Amino acid sequence: MDRSLGARLTRLRVASQPTRPSIFKNEGLWGWIFVSPALIGLFVFLAIPIAMSVLVSLRDWSGITPPFESDFVGLDNYRELVIDDGVRRKDFAISLRNNLYYVLGVVPVQTFIALSLAVILNQKRLKAKSFFRTAFYFPSITSSIAVSLIFLFMFQTRGAVNAVLPIRDINWLANANGVIHNLLGVVGVDSGPGWMNDTEFMSLSLWEWASGPSIAMLSIMILVTWTTVGTFMLIFLAALQNIPVSVDEAAELDGASWWQRFRWVTVPMMKPTIVFVVTLGLIGTWQVFDQIFAISFGGPQKTTMTPAFLTYFQTFQNGEASLGAAIAVLLFVIIMAFTLFQRWLMRDKDRL
Repeated sequence: MDRSLGARLTRLRVASQPTRPSIFKNEGLWGWIFVSPALIGLFVFLAIPIAMSVLVSLRDWSGITPPFESDFVGLDNYRELVIDDGVRRKDFAISLRNNLYYVLGVVPVQTFIALSLAVILNQKRLKAKSFFRTAFYFPSITSSIAVSLIFLFMFQTRGAVNAVLPIRDINWLANANGVIHNLLGVVGVDSGPGWMNDTEFMSLSLWEWASGPSIAMLSIMILVTWTTVGTFMLIFLAALQNIPVSVDEAAELDGASWWQRFRWVTVPMMKPTIVFVVTLGLIGTWQVFDQIFAISFGGPQKTTMTPAFLTYFQTFQNGEASLGAAIAVLLFVIIMAFTLFQRWLMRDKDRL
């Protein structure tokens, strides 16, 4: 008796549910059909190259012969870059040091400037908004090689930059001295303490790790910041315009000043956008190549060499494609680690 009653109740519940039109019966199949071009593109142009890079990094391949006709060497390429003492490990360490200072210098500055410009352009009373938005965004869509060549002439010893500075003999693009070492040299510190000179990490002493970006790298950092601010400004501007006006007005009625509204209302509501911009900045700065290639080609004295440029140099200049693939894989791991750490650092603690 109970079973028959349960069966009738089940049929009644199913019959009471609204029926879906026949057009939605194959919704899942059509969904896969429509997303299949994007999935195929990701598989062909992303998944397969990553897998090939990992496989090639385990072989001794010159980049000329078919890759799987080369000898399998296992982790020897990674061992030469990270463990074994030698020129390759030192070059890789130099590239990491240069790129680390590049990331620390570019990402915070470009994020701050982009947010500041977005806040200014979001003001209701500002006139000619379209002009300023176009002017600030224009460097981002200009060819990076063309901009690099222009900066190459601007930062010459007799270029436009030195013409407006009180000190006019700065050799920006040929100066390999680290900024931190230069600042310490002003107060008479020309060499590090003994323990920093004697302690090494990946064939570089701690004093060399603490050199700071070279003057040449600083010039490239200025260039990259100028060309990337416009894109991030538009992203911040879109986020600002999505904040309900009523929220800001309510805070103003409560007596909050402009800074208090910006600090406690605007910035928290823009936190996802800030995380997104910082993530893009981290990925982009760890992959810098074209400006290095066009301006300095890794010099002077390897102080502008980055892992991405070292990948190119080992693959196409030295004919060691397997070593270049190993550097690319390690760079991928570094980018993932920095991105995950940044997301953990900027996580929403209220949801934990």
